[in-house]
Amino acid sequence: MTIAENLNLIKQNLPDNVTLVAVSKTKPVADLMEAYNAGQRVFGENKIQEMTEKWQQMPKDIEWHMIGHVQSNKVKYMVPYVKLIHGVDSLKLLKEINRQAVRWRKTINCLLQIHIAEEETKFGLNEKELDELLNSEEFKSFTNIKVVGLMGMSTFTDNQTQIKREFNHLKAIFDTYKQLETPNLKLETLSMGMSGDYQLAIACGSTMVRIGSSIFGSR
Repeated sequence: MTIAENLNLIKQNLPDNVTLVAVSKTKPVADLMEAYNAGQRVFGENKIQEMTEKWQQMPKDIEWHMIGHVQSNKVKYMVPYVKLIHGVDSLKLLKEINRQAVRWRKTINCLLQIHIAEEETKFGLNEKELDELLNSEEFKSFTNIKVVGLMGMSTFTDNQTQIKREFNHLKAIFDTYKQLETPNLKLETLSMGMSGDYQLAIACGSTMVRIGSSIFGSR
């Protein structure tokens, strides 16, 4: 099947309230343009340099999402155009995003990454760290960022019961903090689910899925 056919098949089965992020990392611009011409406007990349090169070459009505782990010293390269930064996992990183956003006179939307997997390799905040971050005076002082949701990645396993438990755990955290609203915090987006588990993620309450190989083929 072509990229356009894959995309249309996935979109037909997505609820209206779920945003599809086409994960296009390592894929050539020609592949992204095929998805673009089939109507896709939201693309996710995990390396800032690669994303910037694609942004320069492609139409400007695309929403670029940074979905990989972000290094503070690279933030400045994407601030001019990035629409959403998914993997924010520290106050230090938020501080740098805010600093660069002030420079560009922009407000940058962010998702806080929560550690829900049983693997040690995944990045993310635990519940205690999340609570401390959101209630810290430093966080409240950031004028040019907005935390608009949470994201998480399940354990890489075939055990559907475990994946479901992890997704439900993240949804429960999301529901708890959804009550909390400040000038730079309003949780509306729950980003969880990838090619292998997005249908389960949606059933557990996800509003944003990150799908790569099911659209573009395996890397």
